[in-house]
Amino acid sequence: MESLLTDTELGFKKDVREFVKQELMPHVDEWERRKVYARESVKKFADYGLFGILSPPEYGGLGGTVTEYLIASIEVARASVSLASIFGSPAGIFTDALLKFGTDEQKQRYVPPVIAGDMIACFAVTEPAAGSDAASLTTTATRDGDDWIINGAKTFITAGDVGDVVLAFATVDKSLGAKGITAFVVEKGTPGFTVGKVEDLLGLHASSAAELFFRDCRVSGSAILGEIGKGLRIAFASLDLGRIHVSGQAIGLAESALEATLIYTADREQFGRPIGDFQGVQWMLADMSVMVDAANLLALRAARMADAGKPYAAEAAKAKLYAAECAAEVARKAVQLHGGYGCTTDMPVERYYRDAKLIEIYEGTNEIHRAVIARSLRS
Repeated sequence: MESLLTDTELGFKKDVREFVKQELMPHVDEWERRKVYARESVKKFADYGLFGILSPPEYGGLGGTVTEYLIASIEVARASVSLASIFGSPAGIFTDALLKFGTDEQKQRYVPPVIAGDMIACFAVTEPAAGSDAASLTTTATRDGDDWIINGAKTFITAGDVGDVVLAFATVDKSLGAKGITAFVVEKGTPGFTVGKVEDLLGLHASSAAELFFRDCRVSGSAILGEIGKGLRIAFASLDLGRIHVSGQAIGLAESALEATLIYTADREQFGRPIGDFQGVQWMLADMSVMVDAANLLALRAARMADAGKPYAAEAAKAKLYAAECAAEVARKAVQLHGGYGCTTDMPVERYYRDAKLIEIYEGTNEIHRAVIARSLRS
């Protein structure tokens, strides 16, 4: 992909890679072993400015591009998909939604502290019975004078257990279906807003995913983001950006898995020579490399279209779908080529293999993305 990047983008990529090497890599193994949200990384991201990659300078951001957001996502994921997950929402879908749909007061109240690392932000759509079918969510918001009373539950919410502010989606009228869904900004400590179970996930051990409960949670009318009934549009617009970010997660993981496997197959000897000299192994490595390049190109196209102000929903879906399948297949081959050692926690490919499975599921399953792509073909 480097040949398609500008000199500015290449310089940015080099700088982020150095930041990851110096500030994140020395701690990755420890943070992953603890299996709790790596709060320490929040300050590191914020101090370096990465949380503000897409935010304008007037809010303390860098005013960068979606392409740079993709580059940063890839570089962080090369070290840890967990840390890329921690980076994603404050830098992307949460602040993007606030900046595009928020009032001046909401922007000033939440964007600067989030990108400064003083507030941890969450994005809460998924519910126990509403995952892929977001329009079927059952969390309700009932008007009470100038206030709204929220009741319901969310699940698998990244940073839900440590979050200071959440963008939560609820319906103001179930009979309206998708047209009743509305976005609310809810702060930690609001009466009736509590955290439930923190999931013990297959991967992403340095991040977290938690249940959130709203029980007669009262918020003021000023908590509404955008217009009443327009919440699903806000969610989908932000999730398109999120899919570019998760594509970057997948690409970063796949790149690291391929690099680790190239090193291992060059060093590991069987039958008197490195296993990388065997044609069967070479073909597997070649397939891995092709998939990584293709995933990079699809994601870069989606990011370029976003930067150009063009609709990019289908392109983001294609990038996320292919990059997720690339990560899963490259990680699988990496474990296979490492043999028994690949199944031990001494080798990073074991973690890549676990994390890759989650990438195929969150931010839209592969099947949902195929549906999105198929619909785009008929439009």
